[in-house]
Amino acid sequence: MNNQNDLATAHKAWDNRWTDETIRQDWLTAEPLVVDSAPFLRDRGVESVIDIGCGIGRHALFLAEQGFEVTGFDLSESGLEIAREAARNAGVSITYRTGDFTDLPLDDASVDLALAWNVIYHGDEDVVRCAISEVRRVLRPGGLFLCTMISKRHHQYGDGTEIRPNTFILDDDDEKAHAHFYCNDRELLALLEGFQLFHLQDRQQREPGTWHWEFLAEISGTA
Repeated sequence: MNNQNDLATAHKAWDNRWTDETIRQDWLTAEPLVVDSAPFLRDRGVESVIDIGCGIGRHALFLAEQGFEVTGFDLSESGLEIAREAARNAGVSITYRTGDFTDLPLDDASVDLALAWNVIYHGDEDVVRCAISEVRRVLRPGGLFLCTMISKRHHQYGDGTEIRPNTFILDDDDEKAHAHFYCNDRELLALLEGFQLFHLQDRQQREPGTWHWEFLAEISGTA
């Protein structure tokens, strides 16, 4: 594994998983922090939103229904197809595009909010830094970043093969046979250089022990 594309391969597993209707049922509802942030986003004058690694579009759909102009990016074609159908059925306009979170097909300083939920930690620290650098690039001064990272409190931290520092692959789990990068609070703050936090929490997500950092941050005008 010599480059970022060798590590950021989670979309391949999800491309297959999204074809399973039973699995999709668990990924239809927007997460609490995304929902709770909507009034704040409106107060801040947010208009344009990108949903990085949008999957089947649960957050893109919610935000579009709240009146935001949303573009979703993913490398899973099956996920994008389902997301487009959901938008049509809901009668909302969402632009969905094939896109890699380490190389967003967007102009500099063109976006008000970047959302990346359970996405950019699929790689090692270099992948994460590249993804955050892309977010910095496309956000307007004062733009917002709503994101998650895996906490070192997560029950799977240390399981499997450590292929890079704090980066593990679960060799015996076909669904997670791709890289996951974990961090503590100090390491997360270092990754977010150039951002100011509005909100940060370490929350168990779907199951006990599934600790994830969830945060909303603002990019400085000089970042």
